Amino acid sequence: MTILAPGGTIGMLGGGQLGRMTTLAARVMGYRVVVLDPLPNSPAGQVANRHIVAPYDDEQAIAELGAAADVITLEFENLPVATVRRLAHRLPTRPGAEALNTCQDRLVERRFLQRLGAPTAPFAAMADEASRIAAGAAVPFPAVLKTATQGYDSKGQRRVATAADLSTAHAELGGVPCILEELLRFDREISVIVARDVEGRMVTYDPADNHHVDGILDTSSVPAAISASQAAAARDLAMAIARELELVGVLAVELFVLPDGRLLVNELAPRPHNSGHWSIEACRTSQFEHHARTVVGAPVGPTDLLAPAATTNLLGDLWAEGTPRWDRVLALPEVKLHLYGKDAPRRGRKMGHLTALGPNAEAARERVLAARALLVDR
Repeated sequence: MTILAPGGTIGMLGGGQLGRMTTLAARVMGYRVVVLDPLPNSPAGQVANRHIVAPYDDEQAIAELGAAADVITLEFENLPVATVRRLAHRLPTRPGAEALNTCQDRLVERRFLQRLGAPTAPFAAMADEASRIAAGAAVPFPAVLKTATQGYDSKGQRRVATAADLSTAHAELGGVPCILEELLRFDREISVIVARDVEGRMVTYDPADNHHVDGILDTSSVPAAISASQAAAARDLAMAIARELELVGVLAVELFVLPDGRLLVNELAPRPHNSGHWSIEACRTSQFEHHARTVVGAPVGPTDLLAPAATTNLLGDLWAEGTPRWDRVLALPEVKLHLYGKDAPRRGRKMGHLTALGPNAEAARERVLAARALLVDR
């Protein structure tokens, strides 16, 4: 294994909060980071050694990034595959273009999982009237219609009660290619994060319980309240998917736990994930350090859970009544505050997160939610 020595440069496509936390982890280890992102004051660009401000398909910017870096990585999956392929011709690119191509299109992703034998909800492709009729006949209702690309935090989705509602829902989503899935009843949503290095060695983090509000992740807590056999099955699924993708980096696998105990794969994300932010305080190696480690060719590290933990998102909604009371949270020794450097709070926009440790997952979750409540001055 050839490891890029500290002092080398990681080139990162994407400058959001995931890139910010990965950049901070990389710089602690002695690496330089160059970020390409179109936003002038991007969260990752603020803490990187250099920020190239340009669109992701800008030819000159791509060339600058390639010339400045020793290895390339990705902060999120909604990037031009052509840009990643171009950089991969010149430099090691982790994860690669094929993993990106698989995970950025829901239909491609579902078919990949189907070939792998990974369980998913019943689904069908939908792009025009003929496929709409076929999808309506193939998928049980109620169902959810999702755009094949560019969807996140419940954006690009419509619930559909009957086949007769499909035409309207498709038009509301712009008539773009979509995937129709059965809307399943499930007991809980969990996620597993796996790190895989260039030698194919893998480690997984404890499965996390995820709670959503209005389609946006609100809290994640570990360990998840599932059986040991379910946790082992979830870890095995995540590793099988990472292996089949030939992924080098970090992969998050979101799953549904059905009432009968079965696990179904919901989404894949080939990068650090919102549901793993607790790993910064609660694990010997955070998901962000693992992203940096695997990208530079270092081996995977330990993922021991040092203590049960919970994370809650801080959305722009908190600013609706003025500046949040940071002093109250900063006075709590058991709670850690992370802000992402975004200067325009908006409803639903992720501005930061809080993490708390506790004697068990539920106690940690109660602690972190109580801390968030203190931010609003009443």
